[in-house]
Amino acid sequence: MVESPGKAPKKAKEKRQTPEERQAALRYNHMMYGPTAGEFRPAPKKVNLGGAYLNHPKFQALMAAFKKGAAYQFEVTDKGKVYTIATDGTQILFDGKTLYYSRPSNRHEDHLLLDRSVAVAYQNIDALVHLAVAVLRSLPELGTPQLSHQNHEFLYGPDPLEASIAASGPNLLIGSFKHSKVQEKPRK
Repeated sequence: MVESPGKAPKKAKEKRQTPEERQAALRYNHMMYGPTAGEFRPAPKKVNLGGAYLNHPKFQALMAAFKKGAAYQFEVTDKGKVYTIATDGTQILFDGKTLYYSRPSNRHEDHLLLDRSVAVAYQNIDALVHLAVAVLRSLPELGTPQLSHQNHEFLYGPDPLEASIAASGPNLLIGSFKHSKVQEKPRK
């Protein structure tokens, strides 16, 4: 038998996976078995809570007015909505609701209290989250702030902020801070 000189037989090609098929297979594997050893979820971004406010001149003027017992207000925009942040000297208001307020402790200090119900009601608004933490960070007498925000929820220490509203009411004593209100001079 004599072979005719011609083309060599074609080699069978392996069928390659399309990108859509690959994504579908990965989704199935993740659903059934979870991520593999080499796949790591990205680390959550560390957010500097209150950092946007701390060095801003309007916030510094607000805190100075709060410590002196004066009035001040400014507006912030968050996701297209405008919110008013104000103080009348004894309260810090967010959108017309009292977030923080102070009560006299002695001649030189005031107690700072947080209204938990307002904080919980607005905990999905970034402007309030940063404001709530910035107020605590701007008062060094209070120490390290225990108020944090995780998964769109305020935490005070390890516990959610709204968990203790029913048991102990909406007012939460944060601590004492030094004010610079005008002191009465002693009588002679």
